[in-house]
Amino acid sequence: MTGTRRPTAMHWGNFQVEADGAELVAVHTYADDPEPSPIGQSLLDSRDARVRIDQPMVRQGYRRHGRAGDGAGRGREPFVAVSWDEALDLAAAALAEVRERHGNAAIYGGSYGWASAGRFHHAQSQLHRFLKQFGGYTESDRTYSAAAGEVLLPHILGSDLYTLFLNTTPWVDVRDHGEVVLCFSGVSPKNLQVVMGGPGAHTAPGQLRECRAAGVRFINISPIQEDLPAGLEAEWIPIRPVSDTALILALCHTLLVEGLHDEAFLGRYCVGFERFRDYLLGVTDGQPKSAEWAAPITTVAADTMRELARLIARSRTFIPIGWALQRAEHGEQPFWAATVLMAMLGQFGLPGAGVGHGVGSLHTVGFMGRRLIPFRWGTFEQGANPIDSVIPVARVTDMLEKPGQPFDYDGRRLVYPHIELIYWAGGNPFHHHQDLNRLRRAWARPGTVIVNEQVWTSTARHADIVFPVTTALERNDVAFNTFDHYVSPMPQAVPPFAQARNDYDVFGALAARLGFAERFTEGRDEMQWVRHLYDESRTRAAAHGVSLPPFDAFWAGEHFSIADQLPEATLIFEAFRADPERHPLGTPSGRIEIYSETIAGFGYADCPGHPVWLDKAEFQGAPRAAQFPLHLISNQPAPRLHSQLDFARVSRTTKIAGREPLTLHPDDAAARGIAAGDVVRVFNDRGACLAGAVLSARIRPGVVQLATGAWFDPVDTADGRGLDVHGNPNVLTRDIGTSALGQGPTAHSCLVEIERYVGEPPPLRAFDPPPILRDDDEA
Repeated sequence: MTGTRRPTAMHWGNFQVEADGAELVAVHTYADDPEPSPIGQSLLDSRDARVRIDQPMVRQGYRRHGRAGDGAGRGREPFVAVSWDEALDLAAAALAEVRERHGNAAIYGGSYGWASAGRFHHAQSQLHRFLKQFGGYTESDRTYSAAAGEVLLPHILGSDLYTLFLNTTPWVDVRDHGEVVLCFSGVSPKNLQVVMGGPGAHTAPGQLRECRAAGVRFINISPIQEDLPAGLEAEWIPIRPVSDTALILALCHTLLVEGLHDEAFLGRYCVGFERFRDYLLGVTDGQPKSAEWAAPITTVAADTMRELARLIARSRTFIPIGWALQRAEHGEQPFWAATVLMAMLGQFGLPGAGVGHGVGSLHTVGFMGRRLIPFRWGTFEQGANPIDSVIPVARVTDMLEKPGQPFDYDGRRLVYPHIELIYWAGGNPFHHHQDLNRLRRAWARPGTVIVNEQVWTSTARHADIVFPVTTALERNDVAFNTFDHYVSPMPQAVPPFAQARNDYDVFGALAARLGFAERFTEGRDEMQWVRHLYDESRTRAAAHGVSLPPFDAFWAGEHFSIADQLPEATLIFEAFRADPERHPLGTPSGRIEIYSETIAGFGYADCPGHPVWLDKAEFQGAPRAAQFPLHLISNQPAPRLHSQLDFARVSRTTKIAGREPLTLHPDDAAARGIAAGDVVRVFNDRGACLAGAVLSARIRPGVVQLATGAWFDPVDTADGRGLDVHGNPNVLTRDIGTSALGQGPTAHSCLVEIERYVGEPPPLRAFDPPPILRDDDEA
């Protein structure tokens, strides 16, 4: 069967989608993408009727009792299929009632998620625009990916994380000038599939191979050997999880006591080294941060650490440090310590050297080169939030559990609002949040939960009102972003599934019921907005000498790159190194802040004024390890983006007995009587899940790896903790903030035990729809 091909863009790349009427026939890659992501083939299953939501749904208890009912039925009760008018009327009434009785701060609309690579149909932007025009809402700050780093880095380097992404040392410079790449948490191929808005061409793996071919030496400091591609011939140092800060401090100590640090650089370009030096030497606390001190914490030999310090001191060194390290207890510390290590080497701003915060976490970081986009792409503007009510993004459960309680965040003393209504569009907190059993209990508290969703995720199952919405292939959009050179049209490939509507149309209909439809739509339909955003971008690009084709030609064509039209930029640290007086950093001192007076002034015991090692509660060196001896790493998955398309072919082919695969060392498996392919129970005192065992010597003994993204599939158990039968690691992870500074998630600080599951595992239900009552049944 053949059909019509149309271009599209996803967060994992650009493709041509072939469709015959309403049927998706094939997904084709572009010739200019050297290593396209296989995730694209899962798009063929995006119209699977088993998981798609075919019409508006209302939870049975909510339809009967409204906001006065019991939220404990969420995720357990059947849904009733209703008309669009009934669902919209219910949602509009709930929004109006909450605003009238409780105020707009009682509406939580953070709605974190990665639903669309298209710029118009970006679900989060659509919801935020709607809620801001409705009078405001409690919003979330930062991201689950990098919250601790996002808060820390402006204090110590003077730029936000995303500006630093674009100014990361280019890998072509590492190839041409670098000698050593010292990786903390690796540069994993699975992460290099993805960037916000999508990479038009996956060039990152090839750039890494070019570095190795040029003689660059790679060192992988990680509990997982595969965090660096095998072809790089990297030396593997299998460090104990979440002990990287101690190792970095030991490297700094060796540089200091052996006189290998760059005093001139520290004096001219940094502030606060004297205070940090006293900490390294033990003047402040009686404990030098030597290699001997760090060895029992990290389980890396002291001699290995000393030799490593000497190597990077005599070599042009690049230090990528992945996001994973800051998603742990005191996650600010490894990012800060790595920054100080590079400062002590004196290599900031040198070709092929530097520190890359987030390199290896996304395709773009370091791989985009110097051809940075100098203009702002057109966006579906959200406007300002009329009210000041905000929480750190990962503190959702705390907010629901503790209304009215104060908390600290980045120097501010805030108070959790009392939430009466949650509206989520384009995301799945029952994937990305920690301690899901606790979240599930807290989620029952608000009077109303409204969700826009394409498929029956656990978030949709835990809603009161569900609006079925279109996928990217069922609507028109445009793809461009600051982190990639490609621009792509996204014409509709297939009609909307069943009764699904665009998010824009859902919010337009709600806005009409609530009295601000004209303000929300500005009188434009979908295609008028797509044309408007493109034309706005074209005008801005032209002001910087970048030519984009007229809209009609663009819409009739394929994706294209603007890289050749962009000049090579001077990066922030190059300009800073050349002249720190003319090009100061955006810190209070204008310098790299090894010691931050600002952070020290906050008085946080869990994040003082310079990098430190702080003892951990969830750590194999802590007492808790006697009960739960294995450290769980819940990293990003290879066969999907987060939890997207988990039901589809690429993800499902990786399952073992239908469960998410868990990797463990053969020694740990043998000690527990576990063989490859067994279904295992992974547990601690927060929860338990089932997974399928994979044995590998490429993971450190005592460590198990279970990727995020398996759709949450809980069954109730006698102990009240429940059992996720599919393999979602966030039933096990701890829900506390990294510190009072960043309040980021701490998923990678997690201890567990595992055992072979005996008996017939419970059936999987995640990819089946919940019980649905049609009108006659409900009547």
